[in-house]
Amino acid sequence: MVLKNERWKGREEDMAVATERIPRVGIGGPVGSGKSMLIERMVPMLAERGYSVSIISNDVISKEDADRMRANLATERGLLPENLVIGLATGGCPHTAVREDPSMNMAVIEEMEEQHPELDLIIIESGGDNITTTFSPLLADYFIYIIDVAGGDKYPRKGGLGIRSCDLLIINKIDLAPMVGADLDVMREDAQTIRGEKPFLFINCKTDYGMTDVTDRIVSDLLFGAGPKSIQHDR
Repeated sequence: MVLKNERWKGREEDMAVATERIPRVGIGGPVGSGKSMLIERMVPMLAERGYSVSIISNDVISKEDADRMRANLATERGLLPENLVIGLATGGCPHTAVREDPSMNMAVIEEMEEQHPELDLIIIESGGDNITTTFSPLLADYFIYIIDVAGGDKYPRKGGLGIRSCDLLIINKIDLAPMVGADLDVMREDAQTIRGEKPFLFINCKTDYGMTDVTDRIVSDLLFGAGPKSIQHDR
């Protein structure tokens, strides 16, 4: 399933040949919240369903997360080609590169769309130590914001832009709640109050608890239930 690029060129009859946009999910959250681990758990589940994905990881000066995901998902497990895990050193706050000026990420994505039209999904990861992280709608079609219970059960009610506006809020590392004195019921009630009808999930990336629900959300909410392109083209 692909989403039509909004930047139509030419007359109405030319729309049929306009560039098609590969769906993109942006994953943001504080350092250590589990963004990379979320991707490392999610990609195998998507691959098992036949979906082909690419990963872009944004960081300030390091490409460590991208290198680890490439080693784990591509080199060791062969779930995607190594050249489809890309690390971007933004040289500044990484969420700036996915919100105020996403040109660096857009350039990579445009190249991917040209060279790898078979992709079903592009995953864009970006960190940031505050709750205002968001993704430009030019860059991401679906936004996941992830926090973890180690930040305390007050985290959801802080209600920053990321927590309020994301398409899916994920609360990770729920196994640590007893150790840090976090009350999951409080976090649930606050998340419901802050987000209204928007969804949120409790997960534990370490054990895969809740990961099937995350994958289901991406398939239903972003891909609209469409099967992988490889299966569609075989029909």
